[in-house]
Amino acid sequence: MSYHNPYTPPRKSAAFDDYTLAEIRRAAATGIYDIRGAGTKRKVPHFDDLLFLGASISRYPLEGYREKCDTTVTLGARFAKKPITLKTPITIAGMSFGALSGNAKEALGRGATIAGTSTTTGDGGMTDEERGHSQTLVYQYLPSRYGMNPRDLRRADAIEVVVGQGAKPGGGGMLLGQKISDRVANMRNLPKGIDQRSACRHPDWTGPDDLEIKILELREITDWEKPIYVKVGGARPYYDTALAVKAGADVVVLDGMQGGTAATQDVFIENVGMPTLACIRPAVQALQDLGMHRKVQLIISGGVRSGADVAKALALGADAVAIGTAALVAIGDNDPRWEEEYQKLGSTAGAYDDWHEGKDPAGITTQNPELAARLDPVVAGRRLANYLKVMTLEAQTIARACGKNHLHNLEPEDLVALTMEAAAMAQVPLAGTNWYPGKAGF
Repeated sequence: MSYHNPYTPPRKSAAFDDYTLAEIRRAAATGIYDIRGAGTKRKVPHFDDLLFLGASISRYPLEGYREKCDTTVTLGARFAKKPITLKTPITIAGMSFGALSGNAKEALGRGATIAGTSTTTGDGGMTDEERGHSQTLVYQYLPSRYGMNPRDLRRADAIEVVVGQGAKPGGGGMLLGQKISDRVANMRNLPKGIDQRSACRHPDWTGPDDLEIKILELREITDWEKPIYVKVGGARPYYDTALAVKAGADVVVLDGMQGGTAATQDVFIENVGMPTLACIRPAVQALQDLGMHRKVQLIISGGVRSGADVAKALALGADAVAIGTAALVAIGDNDPRWEEEYQKLGSTAGAYDDWHEGKDPAGITTQNPELAARLDPVVAGRRLANYLKVMTLEAQTIARACGKNHLHNLEPEDLVALTMEAAAMAQVPLAGTNWYPGKAGF
């Protein structure tokens, strides 16, 4: 005979929570895996787990109203004849025309230009609008080769060879047929309306030796003018950074698992890669071991949201950061003004990530002309510029409080960690101690 205790509420499993149960039922009903955009939704150690130690008696702060704190960064001075100098170390990550609407790409270019920074093409090629409104444009060279041509390589200000992405290291891209319009199909040389998947690896190399050859080919095509970036997903950051440097990269872009994507399998986003915080110090160590720290620049991306995140990434040894999801939010993505329409799509503002479906009410992750027309690229560009300005001011405020006259003068010594995990990943002391897990001599 069973007995139910009326004083104890039913207890659900932590392992089989409501979301997990719903996913099992969905998989059983459909026989297909879930596809979505954006980045990981699980909680992992992040920049929020670090704090700065401001100046007091032992350190001398700078006065914000009359003492300068420089924010400029130069990228690509190792080999390129024409390295690029940015007013702020906050760049716009690669997001393709196809994944994003033409108006969204134009807005990103406008905002980056006003702020004095760079934007990046993403998969699928370069549009004239994007080139025309981007003072500094980085051209992504991906395994798919979609839209790739020598003319656009030469029109770019830098070239980013994409080996991996934080949301899906080891995986390729996806663009479902409903977003392959006539123009997207023409740029990518694809049939209209047919799902496409980008390759997970470049077709003409099998290892770092071939990467070196490819970088030399790109330098020859562009007369050694353009900085060459190599982008990797956060998986084995020490070795990937070292190999990229040895292959001849001017800049290494390292994307942690909080980085977003236009579309991939949910199981990939949530279970492959490493947190951004865990990637930075191994990459910096590789540069230091090769005597190349600050000579080859390191750009960190994946979940950067505020000036505090920027300052923390730079304090850990990065030269700059790249933002993607945050930039889309700044220009209007997931805006509560479209809540009613998000509800009709089965989502809500702040949670909408079905970017691959092309139904975005904000007109950003769509190729639907009527939806795309909702986004005014001029207004959206100003919003992005405002956001970048605030992030830069926030980073400066923190740097001055630590007594630094340049953002690059921030250092690990300025940081402490709130958790054991963050202390171990960032290799900075647990707050109130001089120790972190794995510290030599302890």
